[in-house]
Amino acid sequence: MHIKTIKEIPLNDRPREKMANNGAAALTDAELIAILLRTGTTEKSAIDIASEMTADGGLYKRLAGITHLHELTNIKGLGQAKAATVLAALEIGRRIASAKPIEKIHFGCPLDAASFLMPRLRYAAKEQFVVVLLNGKNKVIGTEVISEGTLSNSLVHPREVYAPALLQHAAAIMVAHNHPSGDPAPSDEDREITKMLERSGKVLNIPLIDHLIIGDGTYYSFLENEAL
Repeated sequence: MHIKTIKEIPLNDRPREKMANNGAAALTDAELIAILLRTGTTEKSAIDIASEMTADGGLYKRLAGITHLHELTNIKGLGQAKAATVLAALEIGRRIASAKPIEKIHFGCPLDAASFLMPRLRYAAKEQFVVVLLNGKNKVIGTEVISEGTLSNSLVHPREVYAPALLQHAAAIMVAHNHPSGDPAPSDEDREITKMLERSGKVLNIPLIDHLIIGDGTYYSFLENEAL
């Protein structure tokens, strides 16, 4: 079977020419990725490979949580070089999404915190537990990943959570983690961890002001739900 290459596509329909004429926003997800891939294989064109990568839920569901090369190189047609190019583009996008100078970020309500953390945690393939350090005016002075993997009391210990707060003289902390399932409803373990950290914060005089669970475009706040 003959595989149509990008050169065989009418000039105005080729991804690069389409971008030059109409701007990047006019391209489909697959066309944008095809530009990164540049070439295909003997069996598939770059657009064919890109279309497979963005099928079943689109670009964001399939790719946004990828952070390691091996997650891309297992796709047929992607070697190390192509996978590295795609991964670099994904990482640049993630960094731009959260590029606001950290000292200008102020949390006035749980929605502010969720908006800050959503780009970072929404598509993560594994659970990540993050502590956000705040000054006396609820401005962010730092963030740190405490653990990655299924959440448990053994992975999230007050010592590890509060150590960065003590080092950076934080006035308060907020913690957050994601649910890769997309459902932010808290588990019993989530509730136990929250209570444990709340008690530790009172002892150290560094209050835990909220625990956010990030889902797929939504979140659960222990503070908003009066569970803290």
